Amino acid sequence: MKNSFKSLSFSELKTKRDEMKRKYMDLRFQMVIGHIDNPLQRRTMRRQIARLNTLIHAQEMSDKKAKAIEAFKNAQSAEAK
Repeated sequence: MKNSFKSLSFSELKTKRDEMKRKYMDLRFQMVIGHIDNPLQRRTMRRQIARLNTLIHAQEMSDKKAKAIEAFKNAQSAEAK
């Protein structure tokens, strides 16, 4: 089941990603030691981190696009005056 991260804010997404990365690191250590019940958990956790990275990147790009549009409009209004 996919976790729904779309409703989280940008800062919440980043904190969730950092938390998942720490859990993934612990899971990797447990796999080396051999104390893991579900080996597929590693794959699902890696995919969840990728989903979070995708959402974070999408929000960053939309913010950059909004700033570029605003700067363009400001430049056009400055030229018109």
